[in-house]
Amino acid sequence: MNANLSQFAASNDLDLVHASKKGDVAAFEQLVKRYDRRLLRISQTVTRNREDSEDAVQEALLKAFQNLGEFREDSQFSTWLIRITVNQSLMKLRKQRAHKEVSLDEDFESDGDALPVDVPDHAPNPEQLCWASELRDILTRTVEELRPILRTVFVLRDVEGLSIEQTARVLNLSQAAVKARLWRVRLCLRERLNRYFDERMPFASEEPAPTSRVTKKIIGLFAECLRDSIPRTYSTSVAR
Repeated sequence: MNANLSQFAASNDLDLVHASKKGDVAAFEQLVKRYDRRLLRISQTVTRNREDSEDAVQEALLKAFQNLGEFREDSQFSTWLIRITVNQSLMKLRKQRAHKEVSLDEDFESDGDALPVDVPDHAPNPEQLCWASELRDILTRTVEELRPILRTVFVLRDVEGLSIEQTARVLNLSQAAVKARLWRVRLCLRERLNRYFDERMPFASEEPAPTSRVTKKIIGLFAECLRDSIPRTYSTSVAR
């Protein structure tokens, strides 16, 4: 999002928040309409269950409405709202797994926050292939197989466009930890894509395309697919 547009949205959010704090339910409904689809996408990333994610979003919005007085305005309202949604979604995930050991603060087994080594891309023009359903399915499965923390970092940063700082606030992680996890996800996606291309084009040019450019394009196109995955008719309300 353009920086000026982002600042405008944040300012407009605060106007609606101030009105909501004074008891204007209609103002909060405007905030709900602005973010409900986005929150559902994020919740589905954590729970991987449509019904649980819808419940989590409803609960998060109600909790946000009931606790508006706790919003200190030292961060964007959207960041605060996303954090509540992630926490509610994590509670749903804990119930799915019937134990309390699921955490978005889990560490890597032994490598801590070290950035993984880079892997070259051996890929053709992404615009020629990224919209193929088979490739989208591969990317989707790769993301779904990741641990909750990695899936969530990827969606917040690369799909929803939060900054590293905002993502760190939402997940209560350091910025270094967010960067490390984001690298891990991108590495997994890149490795899966490389295998896909190697299997289908074994005689492709041995000269790899620039890693960052190709990966960025593919992830960008994949993110558009995910953003379009939630029906535009989806809506929720705290005033029902």
